[in-house]
Amino acid sequence: MDSARRVLLVEDDSDLAGMLARLLSDEGYDVEHARDGQRGLHVALTQQFDVMVIDRGLPAIEGLDLLTRLRTKGIRTPTLILSARGTTADRIDGLDAGAEDYLAKPFDVGELLARLRALQRRGYEEAQVLPLGTRVLDLDSRVVRERGESASSGVPLSEREAQLLEVLARRPSQVFSRADLLTRVFEDAGSEVVIDTYVHYCRRKLGREVIRTVRGVGYQLGSA
Repeated sequence: MDSARRVLLVEDDSDLAGMLARLLSDEGYDVEHARDGQRGLHVALTQQFDVMVIDRGLPAIEGLDLLTRLRTKGIRTPTLILSARGTTADRIDGLDAGAEDYLAKPFDVGELLARLRALQRRGYEEAQVLPLGTRVLDLDSRVVRERGESASSGVPLSEREAQLLEVLARRPSQVFSRADLLTRVFEDAGSEVVIDTYVHYCRRKLGREVIRTVRGVGYQLGSA
């Protein structure tokens, strides 16, 4: 999966937060840690994340209240709630507040990581703003921009350029053959040469690293 994926961890227990931060960093996440709900609110509103992990029992703003505020503000980042409260009613409260998943403490580390991977896949399938290396692809405005910047500051794309990058960005770990991309993006074209042409266009605008060539196979999302 893409090494540039970002997670917001909102957890006030310093020992648990430290363990989770190390674990997630080892898994390739760029971890932003907030120690209370107020800080979590500020960071989530001003930065772009691929997934969020939020504790319920937070100082300043309780976890479910924090998530409700974020959803009201239009933040749709896939979210997992961590909590010592694990009854059915507690899980229902978390899901009703806008969480996509809920995991009770103590938890199995492997299960946590698997749930985060599932949330990230779901987010890629539904999101209109997709991670693109250190930048993001904004499908509504059809631009590539820096995280947290407005669309007006981004690099504009043609419709086909945006469609090509969208296919790659929604499944960043997958290598697509030219035949796959022809079917998904250029089905009206008569030759796979068009794929190479549009890869060239994207690289010319965004840098060669934006799309990686896998020799003998096809193309994959790059790191730029």
